[in-house]
Order: sequence, then C-alpha cells, then structure tokens
Amino acid sequence: MPESKTRKKAVYTPPQKTQETKVSPRWLAPTMVTAWIIGILWIAVYYIAPDLPGISDLANWNLLVGFVFIIFGVVLSTRWR
Repeated sequence: MPESKTRKKAVYTPPQKTQETKVSPRWLAPTMVTAWIIGILWIAVYYIAPDLPGISDLANWNLLVGFVFIIFGVVLSTRWR
C-alpha cells in the first residue's frame, strides 16, 4: 500500500490575543436616554398641544425634529459597550 505524503507547510496557528474590555464613556448612556426621551416628548407634545407658540410654527416639521432626536439616540446606542 502506498504511503501518504507528509505535509510540507506548518499548520497555521493564530496569534494570541489579549482580552481588552472596551468601556463606554460615562456620558454616553445618559445622552442616549435623554435623546430618546426628548424625541418622544417632542412628538407627544406636538400631538397633544399643537397650538403652542414654538410648536405651531414648525407644523409637521415637528415630527422630523422628534425623529431626529430618536435616531440620534439609536446611533449612540450602537457605540455602547
């Protein structure tokens, strides 16, 4: 019976990694939650009292402002560790 050929190249072994824990900045979580709350409250106030002086000037742009705050909070949440 024929013998199998021996391997000429060494088997790959990945380099050893040191475990470093990444930590979020202290300001990230409060800013993220605050952005969500501001966005939700902005939209809620627009629907509850659309005749307020600052709110009525923007009309339907209030929805965009509220969603921008919410999306900003979601973007920040992707950076949270």
